[in-house]
Amino acid sequence: MTESTVNALVVHKWYARPVFFVADLEASLRFYIGKLGFTKKWHKVTVCQVDHGECEIILCQSDKRQDKSQLFVELTRAGVEDLRRQIAERSVPFDQTWWGYDCIRITDPDANELLFPLEE
Repeated sequence: MTESTVNALVVHKWYARPVFFVADLEASLRFYIGKLGFTKKWHKVTVCQVDHGECEIILCQSDKRQDKSQLFVELTRAGVEDLRRQIAERSVPFDQTWWGYDCIRITDPDANELLFPLEE
């Protein structure tokens, strides 16, 4: 099957965004916007979306959900270098871990994890 045949068969484009449950939405916004450089796209009472390039995350304040999520974010080599610079400039806590690749792991205030692989 050629790429054009596959594209012709695609009727709907699926668009997905992860939802991170948080205890304090304002604290989470300070972390994602102030520490990681995200921008707020929309905000409705206890739910909002933050974006960084094509990475979009919905933050949902809930005292009933204590779920923890993990997001795997691939960056270009230049993107990884920019992330390292931001981590240093903004004193973002991180560690390195293995998740199929060597990764930078950043944990938000609610223990949701963002994993950035260091290999292309």
